[in-house]
Amino acid sequence: MKEKILIVLCILFGLGMIVIGANKLVPFLPMPELTEQQKAIFSAFVTIKWLMPLVGIIEVLGGLLVAVPKTRALGAIILFPILIGIIAHHLTFDMAGIAIPAFFTLIDLWVLSENKARYMVMIK
Repeated sequence: MKEKILIVLCILFGLGMIVIGANKLVPFLPMPELTEQQKAIFSAFVTIKWLMPLVGIIEVLGGLLVAVPKTRALGAIILFPILIGIIAHHLTFDMAGIAIPAFFTLIDLWVLSENKARYMVMIK
């Protein structure tokens, strides 16, 4: 039962990351209202022309990997730093929007913990 729940959550998590990443490559979702401080930060990100497309590609790739059981461990480890950045942003600037990123981070942490034996090989 636990495995089936994890499979469903990972597919939803993967699809969510694919949509969010694709939106960075080809914007199709409406942008929420930003504070002046957030606008300054995002305009700085936009001046680094390669940054947002790179993050979008990593999110799409990580989402695809997480959705497939055989590559789930790799996808989870690829997405972890992105999710930490998203959580840090929401903790700093937008607590109201933290629910979905927190849920995705919890799923990612679950996947990481389920695959810790696979990661220990890299450390040994």
